[in-house]
Amino acid sequence: MYEQISSQIKAAILRGELRAGDAIPSVRSLAKSLHISILTVQKAYASLQEDGFIETTAGKGCYVSAQNQDFYLEEQQKKIEEKFAEAIEIARASGISLERLTDLLTLMYQEDDRE
Repeated sequence: MYEQISSQIKAAILRGELRAGDAIPSVRSLAKSLHISILTVQKAYASLQEDGFIETTAGKGCYVSAQNQDFYLEEQQKKIEEKFAEAIEIARASGISLERLTDLLTLMYQEDDRE
């Protein structure tokens, strides 16, 4: 159960739903809302803290760590690289030049900024 809690919080951080400095529920409140043992939540939070996803401040609570931003950006870059690899493969197979592919990417990126 603690692994499930830990992975769900990590996923929320990686998706950007939880950002650096955001408070996460206290151990007691999360345990109460999920109807599970406080020890289970403590174990999940300890795992998250070890991995650098959260920081715990005595008397203040648990917060999403600013350190995870680098990890988050690295993960996002990996996803982009995978998509680029697919696009490059299709472009090469279709005889589309790098210049044309770059122009297409630039156009699409700029269109999204305007919307």
